[in-house]
Amino acid sequence: MAITASQVKELREITGVGMMDCKSALIEANGDMDRAVEILREKGLAAAAKKAGRVASQGIVDAYIHGGGRIGVLVEVNCETDFVANTAEFRSFVHDIAMQIAAANPRYVSKEDVPADVLEKEKEILRQQAINEGKPENILDKIIEGRIDKFYKEACLLEQPFIRDTDHAVKDLVMEQITKFGENINIRRFTRYEMGEGLEKVASC
Repeated sequence: MAITASQVKELREITGVGMMDCKSALIEANGDMDRAVEILREKGLAAAAKKAGRVASQGIVDAYIHGGGRIGVLVEVNCETDFVANTAEFRSFVHDIAMQIAAANPRYVSKEDVPADVLEKEKEILRQQAINEGKPENILDKIIEGRIDKFYKEACLLEQPFIRDTDHAVKDLVMEQITKFGENINIRRFTRYEMGEGLEKVASC
């Protein structure tokens, strides 16, 4: 049977699990919500969502330099214990996140980090674009909602498609790590530098 976006959203709200995993569970359960919850619990994903609420005060800061020194990234990723922070698997995960930031150039970690004024300005621009395209007034809000989702996928690290597996978002990868390590994993902050960024280019004679 066809799975609707509203079903996927409802299951995500119940379990806190990523959208792709929720959709897969619903397909496997033939749309049965209770069975889909059971499937996610059997896979350990629902339990991972609960772990995501725990305090993560350990972790590491990783650096990644790309393009012969043209792009540099510093990222802090937290976990609950030094034991996990010192594993090769955790460090590899953090390095993948640093590479993601270098390649995809996010502006924020999550949707919640987008300032309200930035979001409102973006909505104003998208509304005007839709009007200029001749879209009917009665569907403008729906169009803007869809385009804001695209904005989040471009601007927010957790919403971006993962560079090594574009079928999954970075937030899905984080949830997988929570399941693997049995601890809360949290991408706290990052800084990305690009050579010459913000400088005026000198015109050649």
